Amino acid sequence: MLAHTDHWRGRLVETAVGTTAGQHTPGQQGTGQRGPGGRTGPARARTTPWHWVLTVAGCAAVVAAALAAGPATGAPHPTRSAPKALPAAAAPDPAAAELPLDCGPFPVRTAVSFAADLGDGKPGTVVAAHCAAENGTPPDAVYLLGPGPAGGRPVVLATLLSERENLTVSRLALRSDGTVTGHAQGYSGDDVPRFEPDISLDLTWTRRSGGWDRTQTAAPLSRT
Repeated sequence: MLAHTDHWRGRLVETAVGTTAGQHTPGQQGTGQRGPGGRTGPARARTTPWHWVLTVAGCAAVVAAALAAGPATGAPHPTRSAPKALPAAAAPDPAAAELPLDCGPFPVRTAVSFAADLGDGKPGTVVAAHCAAENGTPPDAVYLLGPGPAGGRPVVLATLLSERENLTVSRLALRSDGTVTGHAQGYSGDDVPRFEPDISLDLTWTRRSGGWDRTQTAAPLSRT
């Protein structure tokens, strides 16, 4: 962060088919069957073909029911729309918003903005704005605006960049994944002329856990 102070700050089981051993009580003849060598062993319930048919059919029905019910009975997932640009008229108007900039007697001026659905199905506006000073280079702040209650004044949902960072924003855009990008320039110290910024940054804001994570990388300086 640049330190600068100025007056613009602000898974099937076979036993189901029947493999139970026969039992008898005293005084009754056992229900065994004669095996090889004349020995009598425990009786086993005879398996008929239809037992297998019913078993296989039952398992198939269970699997089919699970496959059919899976998508409908699984854990609900939040519905998200694809991020997309919107017409300016379909999103909050920055001019109608009360931006948290302390400009004193000066009005607030929009530097750059865009309107979009950022993936939540709601219209929003990302705006960079500053105090409209008569001279100097007042820094920009970047805000995300959302619709106000009952169609009222737009509200500030997030501050993406504070004016206290003393950066001037020249570009804001939306990527297809919903990431907001921007470019800004600034000054390494108070003694750097305001007409010759010596810091240039490419900025990205990514939505995470209900907020926005910002990253920045150095970029070539552009002279105008």
